[in-house]
Amino acid sequence: MTRQQLTEQIFSKGTYLCVGLDTDLTKIPVHLRQHPDALFEFNRQIIDATKNYCVSYKINTAFYEAYGVKGWEAMERTVAYIPKTHFTIADAKRGDIGNTSTQYARAFFEAMDFDAITVAPYMGEDSVRPFLEYAHKWTIVLGLTSNAGAKDFELQQAGEGFLYEKVLTTVGSWGNPDNLMFVVGATQADAFANIRKLAPQNFYLVPGVGAQGGSLADISREAMISDCGLLVNASRAVIYASTAEDFAVQAGAAAQTYAAEMRSYLPAKA
Repeated sequence: MTRQQLTEQIFSKGTYLCVGLDTDLTKIPVHLRQHPDALFEFNRQIIDATKNYCVSYKINTAFYEAYGVKGWEAMERTVAYIPKTHFTIADAKRGDIGNTSTQYARAFFEAMDFDAITVAPYMGEDSVRPFLEYAHKWTIVLGLTSNAGAKDFELQQAGEGFLYEKVLTTVGSWGNPDNLMFVVGATQADAFANIRKLAPQNFYLVPGVGAQGGSLADISREAMISDCGLLVNASRAVIYASTAEDFAVQAGAAAQTYAAEMRSYLPAKA
C-alpha cells in the first residue's frame, strides 16, 4: 500500500485507527475457547465489527507464535481475511544481520503479504536495509516506545541528545517518508513536538492509547500533519471491550468511539 492509498483511506473514512489483534486465548470469551479455530474465529468477528472504523490492523506475531504451527496458520488466515483496503502490520520487531533480515522480509512481505513490519534498529543499517528494499512495503522502526524500559536505552544521553533522537535522524536517512515509519509510544506525548522536528514527514505508529493511558488528544495536537501522518493503535481497549457473547458488537462500539474522536482532529483533506 502506498502512502497516497493509506491517506485516501484515512480521509475517506475519517479515522486513523489501527486495531491491534493481540489475540490471547486465555482472554477471549469462554464460549469461543473450544472452537477448533478459536484464534481465527475471534479475529474474524472482531474484523467484521471494526473494519468500518479503522484503516489498519496490527498483528502482534508473538500471540500466534506461542501456539506453534496452529498459531501461524491462524495468523495467515487472519491476514488473508483482512480487507485489502486496510493497511496490515506484522508487529514482529525483527532485525538481524543482513542475510537473516532478508529472510524475515521474505517471510512477512512475500509469504504472508503484510504491508508493513516493525523492526528493531539496534544492529544498524545492514539489519534494516533488506526491509526497505521492497517496493510499496513499509518498515516501521522502533523510535521512542511506550514501555517503562524505554529509559534504559532510548532515553539515555548519546552525544548531545538522547539515543532515540540519534535513531530517528540516522534511520531517517536510510529510507524516506514513503517507506519508513517510526514507532512512538502514546505515553511519550511530551516528546512528540520534538520528534516531529526530527522526522517531520514520516508516519508514526502510535501504541499506548487506551489500556496504557496515552492521550489521543495530546498525540493528535502535537504530531498531526497535513496528510495525518499517524496510525494510532488500540488493542486491548477494543478487542477485549467485552468478554460476553456480544464481544464483537462491543469491540465495534469501542472502535467507533475512537473513530469519532479522531474525525474531530483530522485537518482538512490534504
